[in-house]
Amino acid sequence: MNRSFKIYVYPHRRNDPFANVLLPVGSEPGGNYASESYFKKVLMSSYFITKDPTKADLFFLPFAIASLRHDPRIGVGGIKDFIKDYILNISQKYPYWNRTGGADHFYVACHSVGRSAMDKANEVKFNAIQVVCSSTYFHPGYIAHKDACMPQIWPRKGVLPNLSSSNRKKLAFFAGKINSPVREKLLQVWRNDTEIFAHYGRLTTPYADELLGSKFCLHVKGYEVNTARIADSLYYGCVPVIIADYYDLPFADVLNWKSFSINVATLDIPLLKKILKRFSFEEYLMLQRNALKVRKHFQWHLSPVDYDAFYMVMYELWLRRSSVRLPLNAFVHPN
Repeated sequence: MNRSFKIYVYPHRRNDPFANVLLPVGSEPGGNYASESYFKKVLMSSYFITKDPTKADLFFLPFAIASLRHDPRIGVGGIKDFIKDYILNISQKYPYWNRTGGADHFYVACHSVGRSAMDKANEVKFNAIQVVCSSTYFHPGYIAHKDACMPQIWPRKGVLPNLSSSNRKKLAFFAGKINSPVREKLLQVWRNDTEIFAHYGRLTTPYADELLGSKFCLHVKGYEVNTARIADSLYYGCVPVIIADYYDLPFADVLNWKSFSINVATLDIPLLKKILKRFSFEEYLMLQRNALKVRKHFQWHLSPVDYDAFYMVMYELWLRRSSVRLPLNAFVHPN
């Protein structure tokens, strides 16, 4: 992959009226949806980029959903029309989209609005590769073997902490907004438990301390299947417990999730304590050791590091590239 994988990015100038959504952000990405900006910023300065489209394996559609969402000229309500117009523009200006109907193109989006943003551009939804955080195969617009999951990661700097499990006194921990029936059920059953700490609203203790003090950390479906809690758990050496049905987990083509996490069906929330206590201390330690091994895959760096989140996403794209290329001279551009 490193030797031969090439990506062409549709070019845009800095004086483009929408340069703010088509070019990488100038500042360092931050916040819950930083994965989208990190990937784009690192990709654009990487050796995977080619300026020769005839050498490209894939074509990157560089619009930033997070930036479109906050642009007062567009906003959430105008994103669908912006994407529709963008695809129409590149299909008329360049021959590459039309050769495959967009099948060798991809875009990235971490905010959930990214999926609905394609509602007026069905060729993007059904042909192009969608690299999204809200990767659920419950919705027909996401096709697991074609599309890929990008992990939602809160940016953190510095060396990964060296952790031990000796001071983890809580069995499990969750904190977050109650914005889904799944979270409502979790709070209903476990709110007053002495071993499973299920909390909503503002914490009175540091979030990091709660993760460091718990054996298992609960990733519970909210408005979407994805949150940054999996990456948070791994960063602090807490074994993730995934309570989000139909979640196409990040890097599932590569990682054996059963070796470092536990998946609990939403219907089994009342059995959560029983399920977690089935694991012996030795089995738990094995899960935690494996969690510490894979957490390097859930880190962003502005200068990418081997096997970090950037390279993992690139490998997912590499797996989805097509080996069939149509020659440019086989395509007749419309007048």
